[in-house]
Amino acid sequence: MLNDEKYACRLEALEGQLKNETVLTPDLIRKVITDACTRFPTMKKAGKSIGLERLIEIGAWCDATLALIEIELPQWSIRRLAHEDGESFCSLSRQPALPIEFDDTADASHPVLPLAILAAFLEARRRAGAARATRAATVPQVRATEGNAICTDNFV
Repeated sequence: MLNDEKYACRLEALEGQLKNETVLTPDLIRKVITDACTRFPTMKKAGKSIGLERLIEIGAWCDATLALIEIELPQWSIRRLAHEDGESFCSLSRQPALPIEFDDTADASHPVLPLAILAAFLEARRRAGAARATRAATVPQVRATEGNAICTDNFV
């Protein structure tokens, strides 16, 4: 699903919609969850999404967007949140300890902080999907062997 053309189009449409929004609403975040999230339905069935659903109900948008990132993209974390000249900036990173010059971040900006975080989430989601598609195409698949497998390489 992540390397599907329809999925990429849905992400693009969501990013375009976020740019035009002035506030985050329950309907908008649920649309993002429906169109962009792949782990959330499983987490919901397991009862691990109750906290996020409660944050959406009470309108804790920053906390809800951060919880969504934690559920959907656990390997990504916030690298930078900033607000300058009426614009909020969010950077997500897979390696936040790495110097910024070498890091491949997912960046977004928006006048509204939760929407900036959500836009960065969508960018990270796009990158995660592209990385998975590339990895799937370049790494050969090996069949499992039956019985005992022995490595005979000499590492000395």
